[in-house]
Amino acid sequence: MLFNTLYNVVDTFYAGLISTQAISALSLSFMIFFTVIGLGYGFSTAITALIGNASGKNKFFLASLYAHKGILFMQLLAILLTLLGFWFSPYLFKILGASGEYLQTALDYINIILAGTIFFMTNFALNAVLVSRGDTKSYRNSLIFGFFANLALNPLFIYGFWFIPAMGISGIAFATVLIQIINNFYLLYKVLQTKLIHFQNFRYFLPHKKIYKDLISQGIPSSLNMLIMSIGSLFLMYFVSLYGVKAVAGYGIGFRVEQLMLLPTLGLSSAVLSIVSNNFGAKRYDRVIQTVSKALKYGFIISTFGIIFLYVFGKLLVEQFDNDVEVINYGFNYILVEVWIFYAYVVLFISVSTLQGIKKPKMILYIALYRQIIAKFIIAYTIVVIFKLDYIYLWVGVLIMIYSAAVFAHFYTKNLLQKSCGKNLL
Repeated sequence: MLFNTLYNVVDTFYAGLISTQAISALSLSFMIFFTVIGLGYGFSTAITALIGNASGKNKFFLASLYAHKGILFMQLLAILLTLLGFWFSPYLFKILGASGEYLQTALDYINIILAGTIFFMTNFALNAVLVSRGDTKSYRNSLIFGFFANLALNPLFIYGFWFIPAMGISGIAFATVLIQIINNFYLLYKVLQTKLIHFQNFRYFLPHKKIYKDLISQGIPSSLNMLIMSIGSLFLMYFVSLYGVKAVAGYGIGFRVEQLMLLPTLGLSSAVLSIVSNNFGAKRYDRVIQTVSKALKYGFIISTFGIIFLYVFGKLLVEQFDNDVEVINYGFNYILVEVWIFYAYVVLFISVSTLQGIKKPKMILYIALYRQIIAKFIIAYTIVVIFKLDYIYLWVGVLIMIYSAAVFAHFYTKNLLQKSCGKNLL
């Protein structure tokens, strides 16, 4: 996940070499890109949980069916998202304040990303199979490769070389899609080694009502959680845009820098999902409880390191992407407040993975609705529109809201574990 974050940081860095407007366009596009990625991640966790539970119960043929049909399911979802993305993205960008050259720059980037959605979704599905078998290293390897390939391919496609034309910001998107295609082949090779997937009978891949129902019922809460996060991010971006283009650029840079320390926690939550789903299926509830406890401990350690690191080096990192003083101040002010949310994110991510792993994901949706839509809109509207407070107060309001969601998620998950795993284990 660290290399996944660094990948995004590289994109932001090269966009900054093009212009401040390019960074702002990338920030706008990322909110739509995050919607696609969020839905892919949500349904991939469903595939992992279902395979994990079936394997824990020694139902290996069922696990294989979930793996085969899960891949095609994700690819069909990708086609739908691509079509919807092409249709809605221009309207969303206009709502967020983009027009003229600014709008065209954002569209140049996002249209290529949308065209490559099927490759992103295929990688999510393949990784879901690997994670269900406890293999998080293969995806890690693909992300490490992607980071270094991105370092080389971004300038190649941005500025052009020999027969390759200069593409500008479109080159950043093209490099991303090309890397996803290469990783498709690598992850497929690793999945074939698990024996869960094979090509001896192509009927295993075809849609099946019962399997798709399981995938949808298990994946909808988590996917809607990610979709709601995307909508919440769009809401937030709208209110940030009221402070101006430089505020959008600063927020985009600060967000990417923040992810350097935050996304390793997402890696931890993936481990929780894999271990909890397998042990819950095997009725080893003592291991479920131990996993959650250890993950929270490690997550708080990671967060403490992240807070210290960004307080010391945050401004220096922001300065690497843009030399505009106003943009730098917007980015660093965002970091100064947001780093204190790390502990809340740890609790939220671990709680969500645990609920997914024990096949009780419904509350995930309601928590997301509260923190991403209802509370976020009320807080942002009150601070930005009604009281017209400075930029930094927007993030103070977001901090308070996320901590309230984290406290509820923790106690709800703890109570559910008591009922599902036995009070004597807690």
